[in-house]
Amino acid sequence: MSAVKKPARIALAVAVAALLPALAAAPASALPNDDKPGTQDQGRSATPGKARKDPDPPPAGMSKVGGELLGRPDTQVKLGPGAPVLPMQLTGRSWIVADAESGQVLASHNAHWRLPPASTMKMLFADTVLPKFPKSEVHTVAPAELEGMGEGSSIVPLHENLSYTVHDLWLGVFLRSGNDAVHVLSAMNGGVPKTVQDMQAHAEDLQALDTHVVSPDGYDAPGQVSSAYDLTLFARSGLQKKDFREYCSTASAKFPGAAGKNNERDYFEIQNTNRLLTGDNGLTPYKGIAGVKNGNTTNAGATFTGVAERDGRVLLVTVMNPDPSEGQAVYKEAARLLDWGFAAAGKVTPVGELVPPKSAVPSGAPQGSQPSASGAAQDPAKAAVTTHKGPGPGGVGTALGIAAGALLVVAAGVFLLNRRWPLPELVRRKK
Repeated sequence: MSAVKKPARIALAVAVAALLPALAAAPASALPNDDKPGTQDQGRSATPGKARKDPDPPPAGMSKVGGELLGRPDTQVKLGPGAPVLPMQLTGRSWIVADAESGQVLASHNAHWRLPPASTMKMLFADTVLPKFPKSEVHTVAPAELEGMGEGSSIVPLHENLSYTVHDLWLGVFLRSGNDAVHVLSAMNGGVPKTVQDMQAHAEDLQALDTHVVSPDGYDAPGQVSSAYDLTLFARSGLQKKDFREYCSTASAKFPGAAGKNNERDYFEIQNTNRLLTGDNGLTPYKGIAGVKNGNTTNAGATFTGVAERDGRVLLVTVMNPDPSEGQAVYKEAARLLDWGFAAAGKVTPVGELVPPKSAVPSGAPQGSQPSASGAAQDPAKAAVTTHKGPGPGGVGTALGIAAGALLVVAAGVFLLNRRWPLPELVRRKK
């Protein structure tokens, strides 16, 4: 956290609470078993402490965005007095544990390894496209909009020539990880190629430089990669948007189906596929979970990014492609890392940080690294401009810009992304 004088911190906390809604989060995926990663091996357990034999070792040199240690292969952690050791059962090819509010990375393992992301890529899709359409807008699905999906794609399903609200479509994306919903929203956004281009541009602004977008839904495609670090950036940015938080934290919802008698629509229930949120398949909901997104494809294996709150601290965890010999491994390893992160917070030296978007970095500051705790103030003129553009990559800074002059004076000398994020009411209700 920034070294802010107490009166300023109190004023900022009051301003943030008044300006920003309560946090909530998201999940879903991309192949038929997208919602059940590892179930084919359920019943077998990984040997505690046994290192996974990976046929493809991580690159010797990876990106150093967020800190030099994050570019090194293998596990990076700096334990202090009283800090617990990392869990033994960690087999993910790549993972990261970070404080969602301060951006400090508490520990990582091959954080910048560029791997297939599966449906966790939908976090970037939502963060890019969600602000563009009002949720009440109604859209009739054209047959062509349901074409071009990969074989075996997860679907809601949507029906051609029937109408859905944008709200319905986003429920389909977040809860069912519906590639059909992604393709319809992409068509509304000008088509899949334009949406891919928009996503790539947004990833670059977020400084998610490990990411190459090929398909907006995360379906396996040649060259489509991301990293645990980048996926965590997507989640952190998305969670600053009210609708993103609400959709990704929704456990179940009614969804319009086919037309029934007298052209009246039938409705059916869809459930969120994030098993740390909803439980199921031998898992119980994780205490304090509030989203975010899971995925599973042939090339990616299981992937997951989650956010949780405990005792006033919000953590983000991403796990990519754990050994599936333990059933539901991606969720279990994420839960172990969250448990460790909450116990280790304040007892470890950060090994890096989640950088701010380029558009949020003060003029003259180097890209690819976040300012120090003392920070630099956001340019008030830039804050005013981003405010009029609506929810964007500036996240908390954009929302705070609405407070105009008085808050900007209070915030002088404090870097916008080091301010505390609002804590999720949903999470508190689960405690």
